[in-house]
Amino acid sequence: MSTAQISRRLTQVGQTRSVAGSATIAFVCALAMAPLVLGSYPSAMLAKMMIYGIFAIGLNLLVGYTGIASLGHAAFFGTGGYVIAILSRAGVDGFFLPLAVAIAASTVLAMAFACLTLRSTGPYQLMITLALSQVLWGAAYSWRAVSGGDDGIPGIRLPFSIFGSNAAIFFYGIVLSVFAMVLIASRLLVYSPFGRSMIGIRENGSRMRALGFNVWLHKFIACAISGALAGLAGALLAWQNGFVGPGYLSVTTSALVLIMVIFGGAGTVAGPVIGAFILIGLENVVSAITDRWVLVLGLIYILTSLFAPQGLVGLFRAMRGNRP
Repeated sequence: MSTAQISRRLTQVGQTRSVAGSATIAFVCALAMAPLVLGSYPSAMLAKMMIYGIFAIGLNLLVGYTGIASLGHAAFFGTGGYVIAILSRAGVDGFFLPLAVAIAASTVLAMAFACLTLRSTGPYQLMITLALSQVLWGAAYSWRAVSGGDDGIPGIRLPFSIFGSNAAIFFYGIVLSVFAMVLIASRLLVYSPFGRSMIGIRENGSRMRALGFNVWLHKFIACAISGALAGLAGALLAWQNGFVGPGYLSVTTSALVLIMVIFGGAGTVAGPVIGAFILIGLENVVSAITDRWVLVLGLIYILTSLFAPQGLVGLFRAMRGNRP
């Protein structure tokens, strides 16, 4: 590649990042204005979309950038939710302390899981993540004294109840702020030297190891960050719903967020967020018509694999590349 070609390529990359940054700012601003023109229910749906967007961003760090397969990410999501519920039932109010404990618990669990799952690769790794997650689901389902069993733990208090009728709006603002920070941080991370290293490990781990990179440590750190984001999302959803149950830890939840990443575009910053917003919105519409949402979700995965294997972002890039 000539010097002129390299210069042109760098210019294109810079322009793309500039456009993406402007689009991100416009998107966040639109979300900030939404409660002013929408009712309480649409605003609550947007908050749920942002929460699942955080969840999908975390999983994308593993699946899309590091190449680690996971079908048990609901374990960290549910852990964050259950920590918030247990602390609320114990009378621990506030926002920052319960959230910090929830994130810490999910991160420690993710690191423990990583010590087991990183010993394998491919389908074996996928099955181990699923098995470990199902162990937690079984414990939550049967350990009624702690988790409430299949009844779950209801009555989780919103941390901003002092604002009265405005508590939900204030919570929306908190979710938006956290979502914006996670989105920006994820962009900085994937464009950092550590993020470039993760992509190198995904493409050819043996070569990265030969170049002197500690591949296992990179994967371990990625697992810890991903688990922390999943716990953060689970905690926020538990507050929003006022309830947490075994469904937070189920394989359906793990599959849902995995399909969000694949549908939007794994290995891209915007893809998981797009997938989360579309699928949560679609779930809301489909669930009002039929109880076969899981079947619809499976069809979405099949169609995406057949016609858009790189996700919606990849499809859009391919269409732009084919323009005359």
